[in-house]
Amino acid sequence: MPQSPLKTFLRRARHARNRGNGESSTLDPLPIRGPLSRYNSDKFRQDFRAAINVALLALPQGMAYAAIAELPIVYGIACSAVAAIVAPFFSGSRHTILGPTNATAFMIFSFFLIPGMASSKEEIIGLMPLLCLMVGAFCMMGALLKIADLLQFISRSVLVGYIAGAATLIIANQFKHILGIAEEMEGGGTTFVTILARLIENLPSFHWQPLCLGVGTLICYLVLHSRFKRIPVFALTLVLFSALAWVLSSMTGLGFDQIQKFETFSFHDLAPDFAVFSQPGLFEKIAQLSTVAFAIAFLASLENTVMSKSLASRTGDRPDVNQDMLSVGAANIAAGLFAGMPASGSLTRSALNYDSGARTRFASVFCGILCVSGIFLLAAFPLVQHVPRACLAGLVIAVAASLISPRVIRICLRSTRDDALVLAVSFVAALFAPLHTAIFIGVALSISLFLRKASRPYLVEYEVSDDGDLRELGEKRKRPNPSISIVHVEGDLFFGAAELFRSQIQRTFVDGNLRVIILRLKNARHLDATSVLALEDLIRSARKEERHIIVSGASREVYRVLKFSGVLEVLQEDCDRETGESNLFLFSPSNPNISTRNALKRAQEILGTRKADIKIFYDPEKDR
Repeated sequence: MPQSPLKTFLRRARHARNRGNGESSTLDPLPIRGPLSRYNSDKFRQDFRAAINVALLALPQGMAYAAIAELPIVYGIACSAVAAIVAPFFSGSRHTILGPTNATAFMIFSFFLIPGMASSKEEIIGLMPLLCLMVGAFCMMGALLKIADLLQFISRSVLVGYIAGAATLIIANQFKHILGIAEEMEGGGTTFVTILARLIENLPSFHWQPLCLGVGTLICYLVLHSRFKRIPVFALTLVLFSALAWVLSSMTGLGFDQIQKFETFSFHDLAPDFAVFSQPGLFEKIAQLSTVAFAIAFLASLENTVMSKSLASRTGDRPDVNQDMLSVGAANIAAGLFAGMPASGSLTRSALNYDSGARTRFASVFCGILCVSGIFLLAAFPLVQHVPRACLAGLVIAVAASLISPRVIRICLRSTRDDALVLAVSFVAALFAPLHTAIFIGVALSISLFLRKASRPYLVEYEVSDDGDLRELGEKRKRPNPSISIVHVEGDLFFGAAELFRSQIQRTFVDGNLRVIILRLKNARHLDATSVLALEDLIRSARKEERHIIVSGASREVYRVLKFSGVLEVLQEDCDRETGESNLFLFSPSNPNISTRNALKRAQEILGTRKADIKIFYDPEKDR
């Protein structure tokens, strides 16, 4: 009797919790001990060099994200410092950098815009320590319960749609600083539609001075960023246009002295404020913040999981998502104790850390220490008061726009109808609903689709027998050709199974002699954007190691998904199409094994071998 979708989902959830993405089932309370014992001067030099690059980005980005959340900029800088120092002591990834991010910052902003949530900015600021501690508690509890393993059941399309919607909101909200109408829009606009309506309503009151500075900053950043990848363009652009604004306000009478600037901060502002814990109604405030705290914890863990897996695919490391979730919790608790704002995994800073040559997790620690030095420097010398809000708004718009990836959106929209639906609903929900609600609208739809077609892939490695037939490769038998492996994939390959598929294939690659994997997708079904992106990552990472992936027995459905998503082009990149070379062989109903024979011949061409023609016996009577 077939199981119900709910029972199937629960069975899959238990299986994921037990197996997950790593072999260990327990959390390491202090994983930094191993890297510390193996640390040397060569690693220090490379880590410190990377830390300088990341710190020069983290400081101005922290200011930008605090500005998005409508918090004092010291909160963003403090979070960048504290989270970067604390997280590596508990993280499973060696390249991740934690701190404030676009999505979490705007979630804070949109939550406190809801009527009745806070009566003043002072109250919002006073609630930040409690909010950070609650986010940290949720993350640490989730790590202990192995909840991060279940994040693989959330479609990538949810995050893509949500981030695109949040980025659109960020861009729309920053226009009030670009146009110089922030005071006129004070206290209004909680969604994209209302923000846009208020912008249009107050458009006649705009000022040309902040518009020139904001647009100039944006253009300058885009030009420099496109030409100079290895210099801190974000910080350099902010310094250049802040200096330009100071010159224009001091030496001209064009009205640049009236442009809104940031308030400076002192050493007193760095002291932790725990007044909220001594005020009456603490438990009411905890209940009030519980929804946004849970939403931020969920989003921060999801962002960090996607980021750590993305970096792991480039480094060859095995991600431990529950250990990473523990580090997010620890970083947020530390941020709550030291005047910060909620922290998450930053893809831009983490990618820069990796590209800058960081060797170990100590690069993040050094980055945090440099940020602490920057905080005290800015407190001693009040340079922040010379930074126009319009200049930082222009940079925020550039960073927010970079979060919208047309390539990934195209893959999600073209892969399957379900992916397109999830992306569209998540995007629209982010525009019309509070962000802490919008994320769960997309998740609910994603889980509903999962329950509808819950399954898991079944992978079996095959060999060619002496009679020319295909048979399962037994544990006691070696591969006939140790350089070639034939893997039969059976079952559904939608987003819930994509990470299991990826991890099983990666385990096959453990054999150092293996050069070619032939994926038999004859019985694989329901490929979607998540599984297609996982396949693309596998192809690219295998190619970096001079290994190859060939697909055989693909159905027309699989072929359409690969073609429309653009991953077919990635699969065929090393083929001379003019001479008929191919890494994809379609299923033939008249002889199901002919595609595998052709794939084996292609594998032999890649390896440079010219063995006898491989004959694969197929008896049609067996199917009767």
